[in-house]
Amino acid sequence: MKVFVTHAEGDEPLARQVLRALEQAGLEVWDDEREIYPSDNWAKVTGQALEEAEALVVLLTPKALDSTRVLRDIDFALVNGRFKNRVIPVLVGLDQSIAMERVPWILRHLKVVTMPAVGRQEEDIECITHALKAVA
Repeated sequence: MKVFVTHAEGDEPLARQVLRALEQAGLEVWDDEREIYPSDNWAKVTGQALEEAEALVVLLTPKALDSTRVLRDIDFALVNGRFKNRVIPVLVGLDQSIAMERVPWILRHLKVVTMPAVGRQEEDIECITHALKAVA
């Protein structure tokens, strides 16, 4: 399964951690650091990666709630039938009720993974992997 992990600018360390764990679990992930070169049109390359993805993991941090790019990626997945039951919202250091007021309403009806902003995130990242494998 090809997985796209969307995150806000500044949340790259967390995204790297999630990407590594998903790859170690045998999932194919798109990594912007490896896939986008300085001369590339990043919007075009990213759009193509979304087109090819079969699942979307959304890292919802305080920065992500204000990120146009993250919201655009969510919108893309929600209108694309191939992502049905394959959008995994991950609340990172956020209260679920507050966060869900600020994201598309449909995410409130999906299984949400909650993890702390710092500290022991390994178990929660493993929950992301299990959720993706369950819909594969």
